[in-house]
Amino acid sequence: MYGSKHSTFFDTLVPIMMGFVIFFFVFLISGISLLHERTTGTLARLLATPIRRHEIVNGYLIGYGIVAIVQTAVVVGYTIVVFKTQILGNVWNVLLLNLMIAGTALTLGLLVSAFAATEFQMMQFIPIVVIPQIFFSGIIPVASMPGWLRTIAHVTPLYWGSRAMSDVVEKGANLAQIAPNLGVLLTFILVFLGLNILAMRKYRRI
Repeated sequence: MYGSKHSTFFDTLVPIMMGFVIFFFVFLISGISLLHERTTGTLARLLATPIRRHEIVNGYLIGYGIVAIVQTAVVVGYTIVVFKTQILGNVWNVLLLNLMIAGTALTLGLLVSAFAATEFQMMQFIPIVVIPQIFFSGIIPVASMPGWLRTIAHVTPLYWGSRAMSDVVEKGANLAQIAPNLGVLLTFILVFLGLNILAMRKYRRI
């Protein structure tokens, strides 16, 4: 129904990998950056001031969010220009989806970094938190997985992001059709944001 006789598995893989690459690098950079802030004492000095925890978290989100936006634009542009990926839907929907994926990775990276003592430990979270999600992103049909794996798939951000990305790129889905997936990604962002604020409490000394 979608594609042509010239379509290859690479055409199916590109929208999935686009979201994964953005998720991976934003998660890694945000997590290691906040960990560096903590291990060098910058975060402790901030928490020693009257500034509120949510203000610190929001500040980090804005700073790293700008970097995430640039990374997203570069990855999407590279995919379109270099790989010459045909996008049947609106390219702005592709950007919006990738920004939501980046926002989820950003808040999750900040949260995970709160439980890492060193950069090496932060790297150890990648096989646990990030890599398994690629198996739920559509490379392997989730419907063919056992029931308990399908349940896990539904609580991973890339499952929702990659499904919507494939729908926009390969099937021309519009904003209304991907709105439920965007809503789920927004829920992930808000939940991780709230957990970040709670996690920041254990570093406040006064």
